[in-house]
Amino acid sequence: MIRQQQTLVLSPYAALYDIVVPKDNMLRQINELVDFTFIYEELEAKYCLDNGRNAIDPIRMFKYLLLKAIFELSDVDIVERSKYDMSFKYFLGMAPEDSVIDPSSLTKFRKLRLRDMNLLDMLIGKTVVLAIEQNILKSNSIIVDATHTKARYNQKSPQEILQDRARKLRKAVYTMDESAKSKMPAKNTTHVLEDEIEYCQKLVAFIETESGIAQVPKILEPLNLLKETVADDVEHLRLAADPDARVGHKSTDSAFFGYKTHLAITEERIITAAVITTGEKNDGKQLQTLIEKSKATGMQIKTVIGDTAYSEKDNIVYTKNNKIELVAKLNPLITQGNRKKEDEFLFNKDAGMYVCPAGHMAIRKARQGKKGVGKNQVDTYYFDVERCKRCPLKEGCYKEGAKSKSYSVSIKSEEHSEQIAFQEKEYFKEKSKERYKIEAKNSELKHRHGYDVATSSGLFGMELQGAMAIFAINLKRILKLAD
Repeated sequence: MIRQQQTLVLSPYAALYDIVVPKDNMLRQINELVDFTFIYEELEAKYCLDNGRNAIDPIRMFKYLLLKAIFELSDVDIVERSKYDMSFKYFLGMAPEDSVIDPSSLTKFRKLRLRDMNLLDMLIGKTVVLAIEQNILKSNSIIVDATHTKARYNQKSPQEILQDRARKLRKAVYTMDESAKSKMPAKNTTHVLEDEIEYCQKLVAFIETESGIAQVPKILEPLNLLKETVADDVEHLRLAADPDARVGHKSTDSAFFGYKTHLAITEERIITAAVITTGEKNDGKQLQTLIEKSKATGMQIKTVIGDTAYSEKDNIVYTKNNKIELVAKLNPLITQGNRKKEDEFLFNKDAGMYVCPAGHMAIRKARQGKKGVGKNQVDTYYFDVERCKRCPLKEGCYKEGAKSKSYSVSIKSEEHSEQIAFQEKEYFKEKSKERYKIEAKNSELKHRHGYDVATSSGLFGMELQGAMAIFAINLKRILKLAD
């Protein structure tokens, strides 16, 4: 058994920990708060129990990844720091004089031990149960939102990267010797990668043999970078593109290339559920999954707070059926309507018809769409087209040759009408003020835990990064609330 491989750490220097790692040290507090033996149970099937040499303690490997998430360091840097940082060694369960692992072991651990397991939900579930046991979770509301993470690799092709690095090299040369511009080889004008490589090789050869400034540090750095790219990186760049990342939109004129993390947090700012998707996915479609995942952790949910993206009709129906109040404003197109020229066409309540700017009343109306199925129904009002043809105000209203003239108005569904009434209540307005908490949580993930850029490619890598970051951020919050 993996557990049987571990031995009690006995060291003549163990007392040092009591001196240099104080009681209020965050890592000491996490060690005392969390029972990490669940790692053995979750990863037991990933190890051979009766053959081969003893494995590195999986708890220690997991804790290394947790340290990476807390301190935002690379594999090499986190292992290097664990050589001399006594709080790290204490947290990792090592004796002060113990040697550290090779950084490449962390890569193997991620790829071989953590693949094909739902680490994200498991770690969130552990922290929520911990918060409930500590009597920290008292609210029955969750706040939902999504935050974006840019892909580690950009959208440039290998040729574009070569062009960019060659351009930087040329600019560095021009600042040293303007006359070199006329002597340089002609730039590649085709869209063929092989031609770009050939041009870069000629450029490198020219600078090394004819420019006379190749050894100047200002020139040497971009020169070596381009040489490395040509010699080693071109094939790698073909493979480095992130196959799962997609283009998403933060607004009509702002886009990103990467992933989305859809979050649910309590009013105590404990994350109770997360769904990681590619960048183009709709926020509102993840609401029901976030609610179900939050319930699975032991949360009792009576209220869900979100922005307009979560107020689509399916979510209104779902929350109503599950006796959950949805504090999310409807799209203004629903509450205010989407009528064209609404100031010009007026409704005559006595006749039940619309009147056009020229004073002509519609002659009939027809309702389109089925009640309670799909989109909202639409009332279409038809006008006498012969009058429209002769109308002095027909410009911009009646299209020449048209066989009919109509004016349509969307009808609010029963669900939308109830939601409109609900969002006018004082309770709705008060609960809406809690949304800032998830915005702050998104900011914490990005600025303190490196969540603005993916640390590896692929959806699996993003899920692993999300799992560790959320586990770390929840533990820190629990420690703060428990004080």
